[in-house]
Amino acid sequence: MENEKKLVVVALGRNAFGKTIPKQKENVKAAAEKIADIVLAGYRVVVTHSNGEQIGMLHTAMTEYSRLEPEFSVAPMSVCGALSQGYIGYDLQNSIREALLNRGIYKTVCTIITQVRVDPFDKAFTNPTKVIGRYMNRDEADAEVNKGNFVVEEEKGFRRVIPSPRPIDIYEIDAIRTLVEADQVVIACGGGGIPVMQQGTALKGASAIIEKDFTAARLGQMLEADEIIFLTNKDNLIVHKGSPDEMPLSQITVKEAKQYMEEGNFEKGLDLAKIEAAVEFVTTGVEKRAIITSLDKVLLGIKGRAGTIISEK
Repeated sequence: MENEKKLVVVALGRNAFGKTIPKQKENVKAAAEKIADIVLAGYRVVVTHSNGEQIGMLHTAMTEYSRLEPEFSVAPMSVCGALSQGYIGYDLQNSIREALLNRGIYKTVCTIITQVRVDPFDKAFTNPTKVIGRYMNRDEADAEVNKGNFVVEEEKGFRRVIPSPRPIDIYEIDAIRTLVEADQVVIACGGGGIPVMQQGTALKGASAIIEKDFTAARLGQMLEADEIIFLTNKDNLIVHKGSPDEMPLSQITVKEAKQYMEEGNFEKGLDLAKIEAAVEFVTTGVEKRAIITSLDKVLLGIKGRAGTIISEK
Protein backbone atom coordinates (compact mmCIF):
# COMPACT_ATOMS: atom_id res chain seq x y z
CA MET A 1 0.00 0.00 0.00
CA GLU A 2 1.34 3.41 -0.97
CA ASN A 3 0.63 4.96 2.46
CA GLU A 4 2.11 2.04 4.40
CA LYS A 5 4.83 4.02 6.15
CA LYS A 6 2.94 7.26 6.72
CA LEU A 7 2.20 8.38 10.25
CA VAL A 8 -0.89 10.48 10.93
CA VAL A 9 -1.98 12.23 14.13
CA VAL A 10 -5.78 12.31 14.45
CA ALA A 11 -7.11 15.03 16.79
CA LEU A 12 -10.70 14.36 17.84
CA GLY A 13 -12.83 17.37 18.78
CA ARG A 14 -15.43 17.45 21.53
CA ASN A 15 -18.22 16.53 19.09
CA ALA A 16 -16.61 13.06 18.89
CA PHE A 17 -17.73 12.42 22.48
CA GLY A 18 -20.78 13.79 24.30
CA LYS A 19 -21.99 15.15 27.61
CA THR A 20 -23.18 11.86 29.14
CA ILE A 21 -21.60 8.41 29.58
CA PRO A 22 -24.05 6.66 27.20
CA LYS A 23 -23.69 9.40 24.57
CA GLN A 24 -19.92 9.24 24.79
CA LYS A 25 -19.94 5.48 24.17
CA GLU A 26 -22.20 5.99 21.16
CA ASN A 27 -20.13 8.80 19.67
CA VAL A 28 -16.80 7.10 20.36
CA LYS A 29 -17.93 4.05 18.40
CA ALA A 30 -18.51 6.25 15.34
CA ALA A 31 -15.07 7.84 15.73
CA ALA A 32 -13.47 4.42 16.19
CA GLU A 33 -14.92 3.20 12.89
CA LYS A 34 -13.22 6.05 11.02
CA ILE A 35 -9.93 5.55 12.83
CA ALA A 36 -10.02 1.86 11.96
CA ASP A 37 -10.62 2.82 8.33
CA ILE A 38 -7.50 5.02 8.41
CA VAL A 39 -5.50 2.07 9.75
CA LEU A 40 -7.00 -0.14 7.06
CA ALA A 41 -5.85 2.41 4.47
CA GLY A 42 -2.27 1.70 5.54
CA TYR A 43 -1.46 4.48 7.99
CA ARG A 44 0.16 4.31 11.39
CA VAL A 45 -2.13 6.25 13.71
CA VAL A 46 -1.76 8.26 16.90
CA VAL A 47 -4.99 9.61 18.36
CA THR A 48 -5.35 12.65 20.59
CA HIS A 49 -8.59 14.20 21.76
CA SER A 50 -10.50 16.94 23.49
CA ASN A 51 -11.70 16.57 27.08
CA GLY A 52 -13.66 19.79 27.54
CA GLU A 53 -16.93 18.30 28.77
CA GLN A 54 -15.32 15.44 30.66
CA ILE A 55 -12.81 17.42 32.68
CA GLY A 56 -15.57 19.85 33.65
CA MET A 57 -17.77 16.96 34.76
CA LEU A 58 -14.97 15.40 36.80
CA HIS A 59 -13.98 18.70 38.39
CA THR A 60 -17.59 19.39 39.34
CA ALA A 61 -18.05 15.89 40.77
CA MET A 62 -14.85 16.03 42.81
CA THR A 63 -15.70 19.51 44.10
CA GLU A 64 -19.17 18.38 45.19
CA TYR A 65 -17.65 15.32 46.87
CA SER A 66 -15.32 17.53 48.88
CA ARG A 67 -18.31 19.57 50.01
CA LEU A 68 -20.14 16.43 51.18
CA GLU A 69 -17.01 14.95 52.78
CA PRO A 70 -14.98 17.91 54.11
CA GLU A 71 -11.95 15.76 54.99
CA PHE A 72 -11.38 15.24 51.25
CA SER A 73 -9.77 18.18 49.49
CA VAL A 74 -10.86 19.45 46.07
CA ALA A 75 -9.06 17.57 43.28
CA PRO A 76 -6.51 19.73 41.42
CA MET A 77 -7.11 20.40 37.73
CA SER A 78 -4.10 18.25 36.85
CA VAL A 79 -5.69 15.27 38.62
CA CYS A 80 -8.99 15.88 36.81
CA GLY A 81 -7.04 15.99 33.54
CA ALA A 82 -5.42 12.64 34.30
CA LEU A 83 -8.80 11.14 35.19
CA SER A 84 -10.28 12.38 31.94
CA GLN A 85 -7.43 10.85 29.92
CA GLY A 86 -8.07 7.47 31.52
CA TYR A 87 -11.85 7.67 31.18
CA ILE A 88 -11.87 8.75 27.54
CA GLY A 89 -8.94 6.49 26.66
CA TYR A 90 -10.77 3.50 28.10
CA ASP A 91 -13.76 4.07 25.81
CA LEU A 92 -11.62 4.91 22.78
CA GLN A 93 -9.20 2.01 22.98
CA ASN A 94 -11.95 -0.55 23.46
CA SER A 95 -14.00 0.83 20.57
CA ILE A 96 -10.98 1.11 18.24
CA ARG A 97 -9.87 -2.42 19.17
CA GLU A 98 -13.33 -3.75 18.33
CA ALA A 99 -13.49 -1.84 15.04
CA LEU A 100 -10.06 -3.14 14.02
CA LEU A 101 -10.90 -6.74 14.89
CA ASN A 102 -14.12 -6.48 12.88
CA ARG A 103 -11.89 -5.61 9.89
CA GLY A 104 -9.55 -8.52 10.55
CA ILE A 105 -6.79 -6.24 11.88
CA TYR A 106 -4.96 -7.44 14.98
CA LYS A 107 -3.21 -4.51 16.67
CA THR A 108 -2.76 -3.46 20.25
CA VAL A 109 -4.48 -0.19 21.12
CA CYS A 110 -3.23 1.59 24.22
CA THR A 111 -3.68 4.84 26.12
CA ILE A 112 -0.71 6.75 27.50
CA ILE A 113 -1.36 9.05 30.45
CA THR A 114 0.60 11.99 29.09
CA GLN A 115 2.20 14.95 30.84
CA VAL A 116 3.04 18.12 28.92
CA ARG A 117 5.46 20.76 30.14
CA VAL A 118 4.31 24.37 30.26
CA ASP A 119 6.20 27.56 31.06
CA PRO A 120 5.31 29.02 34.49
CA PHE A 121 5.91 32.47 32.97
CA ASP A 122 3.53 31.90 30.06
CA LYS A 123 1.36 35.01 29.75
CA ALA A 124 -1.72 32.76 29.70
CA PHE A 125 -1.44 32.42 33.50
CA THR A 126 -2.37 36.09 33.87
CA ASN A 127 -4.99 35.98 31.11
CA PRO A 128 -7.08 32.81 31.60
CA THR A 129 -9.58 31.87 28.88
CA LYS A 130 -10.96 28.36 29.59
CA VAL A 131 -14.28 28.44 31.47
CA ILE A 132 -14.83 25.26 33.45
CA GLY A 133 -16.76 23.56 36.23
CA ARG A 134 -19.99 24.14 38.08
CA TYR A 135 -21.89 27.37 38.57
CA MET A 136 -21.20 29.17 41.84
CA ASN A 137 -23.03 31.84 43.82
CA ARG A 138 -21.43 35.16 44.74
CA ASP A 139 -19.99 33.93 48.06
CA GLU A 140 -18.42 30.85 46.46
CA ALA A 141 -17.00 32.96 43.66
CA ASP A 142 -15.49 35.41 46.15
CA ALA A 143 -13.91 32.48 48.00
CA GLU A 144 -12.29 31.31 44.75
CA VAL A 145 -10.95 34.81 44.06
CA ASN A 146 -9.51 34.92 47.59
CA LYS A 147 -7.63 31.70 46.78
CA GLY A 148 -6.04 33.44 43.80
CA ASN A 149 -8.28 31.81 41.20
CA PHE A 150 -10.06 33.59 38.34
CA VAL A 151 -13.85 33.58 37.92
CA VAL A 152 -16.25 34.91 35.31
CA GLU A 153 -19.91 35.83 35.67
CA GLU A 154 -22.40 34.17 33.31
CA GLU A 155 -26.18 34.21 33.11
CA LYS A 156 -26.57 31.28 35.54
CA GLY A 157 -23.90 32.37 37.99
CA PHE A 158 -20.12 32.38 38.35
CA ARG A 159 -17.61 29.84 37.00
CA ARG A 160 -13.87 29.26 37.22
CA VAL A 161 -11.65 30.46 34.37
CA ILE A 162 -8.47 28.46 33.76
CA PRO A 163 -5.29 29.49 31.91
CA SER A 164 -4.43 27.82 28.60
CA PRO A 165 -0.62 27.90 28.24
CA ARG A 166 1.27 26.65 25.19
CA PRO A 167 2.79 23.15 25.25
CA ILE A 168 6.60 22.99 25.33
CA ASP A 169 7.54 19.33 25.76
CA ILE A 170 5.84 15.93 26.01
CA TYR A 171 7.43 13.83 28.75
CA GLU A 172 6.16 10.45 27.53
CA ILE A 173 7.17 11.02 23.90
CA ASP A 174 9.75 8.19 23.90
CA ALA A 175 7.13 5.69 25.06
CA ILE A 176 4.67 6.96 22.46
CA ARG A 177 7.32 6.73 19.72
CA THR A 178 8.28 3.18 20.73
CA LEU A 179 4.68 2.01 20.53
CA VAL A 180 4.14 3.74 17.17
CA GLU A 181 7.28 2.10 15.78
CA ALA A 182 5.87 -1.23 16.97
CA ASP A 183 2.86 -0.48 14.73
CA GLN A 184 0.42 -0.09 17.60
CA VAL A 185 -2.42 2.42 17.71
CA VAL A 186 -1.66 4.94 20.45
CA ILE A 187 -3.99 7.34 22.27
CA ALA A 188 -1.96 10.12 23.87
CA CYS A 189 -1.96 13.76 25.02
CA GLY A 190 -5.68 13.64 25.77
CA GLY A 191 -7.19 17.03 26.51
CA GLY A 192 -3.94 18.71 25.47
CA GLY A 193 -2.02 16.65 28.03
CA ILE A 194 -1.74 17.08 31.78
CA PRO A 195 -0.04 20.48 32.20
CA VAL A 196 3.00 20.22 34.45
CA MET A 197 5.93 22.38 35.51
CA GLN A 198 9.36 20.92 36.08
CA GLN A 199 10.91 21.55 39.51
CA GLY A 200 14.25 19.80 39.69
CA THR A 201 13.50 16.14 39.01
CA ALA A 202 9.85 16.54 40.05
CA LEU A 203 6.86 17.42 37.90
CA LYS A 204 4.20 19.60 39.51
CA GLY A 205 0.69 19.76 38.08
CA ALA A 206 -0.41 23.19 36.88
CA SER A 207 -3.92 24.58 37.31
CA ALA A 208 -4.46 24.94 33.58
CA ILE A 209 -5.91 23.34 30.46
CA ILE A 210 -3.72 23.23 27.34
CA GLU A 211 -5.44 23.80 24.00
CA LYS A 212 -5.50 20.30 22.55
CA ASP A 213 -4.92 21.46 18.96
CA PHE A 214 -1.55 23.00 19.86
CA THR A 215 -0.51 19.85 21.70
CA ALA A 216 -1.61 17.78 18.70
CA ALA A 217 0.70 19.89 16.52
CA ARG A 218 3.55 19.49 19.03
CA LEU A 219 2.93 15.74 19.15
CA GLY A 220 3.05 15.57 15.36
CA GLN A 221 6.28 17.56 15.28
CA MET A 222 8.03 15.43 17.89
CA LEU A 223 6.96 12.18 16.22
CA GLU A 224 7.90 13.56 12.78
CA ALA A 225 4.41 12.63 11.56
CA ASP A 226 3.55 13.04 7.89
CA GLU A 227 0.05 14.40 8.40
CA ILE A 228 -2.25 15.73 11.07
CA ILE A 229 -6.04 15.67 10.93
CA PHE A 230 -8.11 18.04 13.05
CA LEU A 231 -11.66 16.69 13.24
CA THR A 232 -14.42 19.21 13.90
CA ASN A 233 -18.15 19.64 13.33
CA LYS A 234 -17.83 21.10 9.83
CA ASP A 235 -16.57 19.77 6.51
CA ASN A 236 -14.46 22.86 5.68
CA LEU A 237 -13.36 26.09 7.26
CA ILE A 238 -15.31 29.09 5.96
CA VAL A 239 -13.92 32.56 5.23
CA HIS A 240 -15.66 35.91 4.69
CA LYS A 241 -18.74 34.64 6.55
CA GLY A 242 -21.93 36.59 5.89
CA SER A 243 -20.50 38.46 2.92
CA PRO A 244 -20.96 37.95 -0.83
CA ASP A 245 -17.40 36.55 -0.84
CA GLU A 246 -18.20 33.77 1.67
CA MET A 247 -16.57 30.51 0.62
CA PRO A 248 -15.32 27.19 2.00
CA LEU A 249 -11.59 26.64 2.01
CA SER A 250 -10.23 23.56 0.28
CA GLN A 251 -6.54 23.41 -0.72
CA ILE A 252 -4.59 26.35 0.71
CA THR A 253 -0.95 27.18 1.39
CA VAL A 254 0.56 28.28 4.68
CA LYS A 255 0.90 31.79 3.24
CA GLU A 256 -2.80 31.89 2.39
CA ALA A 257 -3.74 30.49 5.80
CA LYS A 258 -1.78 33.24 7.53
CA GLN A 259 -3.48 35.86 5.37
CA TYR A 260 -6.95 34.56 6.27
CA MET A 261 -5.98 34.60 9.94
CA GLU A 262 -4.76 38.19 9.72
CA GLU A 263 -8.10 39.16 8.16
CA GLY A 264 -9.89 37.84 11.25
CA ASN A 265 -11.81 35.06 9.50
CA PHE A 266 -11.67 32.53 12.33
CA GLU A 267 -13.27 32.47 15.75
CA LYS A 268 -10.74 32.66 18.57
CA GLY A 269 -10.37 29.45 20.55
CA LEU A 270 -12.16 27.32 17.95
CA ASP A 271 -11.32 27.43 14.24
CA LEU A 272 -8.48 29.86 14.90
CA ALA A 273 -6.68 27.40 17.19
CA LYS A 274 -6.99 24.65 14.59
CA ILE A 275 -5.57 26.63 11.71
CA GLU A 276 -2.80 28.11 13.89
CA ALA A 277 -1.86 24.60 15.00
CA ALA A 278 -2.06 23.35 11.41
CA VAL A 279 0.36 26.05 10.26
CA GLU A 280 2.73 25.28 13.16
CA PHE A 281 2.82 21.62 12.15
CA VAL A 282 3.12 22.09 8.39
CA THR A 283 6.03 24.51 8.66
CA THR A 284 8.18 21.99 10.57
CA GLY A 285 9.17 19.89 7.56
CA VAL A 286 9.00 19.23 3.86
CA GLU A 287 5.80 17.70 2.46
CA LYS A 288 3.88 17.97 5.74
CA ARG A 289 0.12 18.30 5.43
CA ALA A 290 -2.70 19.29 7.80
CA ILE A 291 -6.37 18.52 7.21
CA ILE A 292 -9.32 20.18 8.96
CA THR A 293 -12.63 18.45 8.32
CA SER A 294 -15.54 16.51 9.80
CA LEU A 295 -15.50 12.90 10.95
CA ASP A 296 -17.73 11.93 8.03
CA LYS A 297 -15.28 13.34 5.47
CA VAL A 298 -12.02 12.19 7.04
CA LEU A 299 -11.27 9.46 4.48
CA LEU A 300 -11.97 11.81 1.59
CA GLY A 301 -9.77 14.38 3.31
CA ILE A 302 -6.84 11.95 3.42
CA LYS A 303 -7.31 11.40 -0.31
CA GLY A 304 -7.24 15.18 -0.87
CA ARG A 305 -10.88 15.31 -1.96
CA ALA A 306 -12.54 16.99 1.04
CA GLY A 307 -11.88 19.32 3.93
CA THR A 308 -9.53 22.28 4.33
CA ILE A 309 -6.04 21.05 3.48
CA ILE A 310 -3.02 23.15 4.42
CA SER A 311 0.40 22.56 2.86
CA GLU A 312 3.58 24.57 2.50
CA LYS A 313 3.08 25.16 -1.23
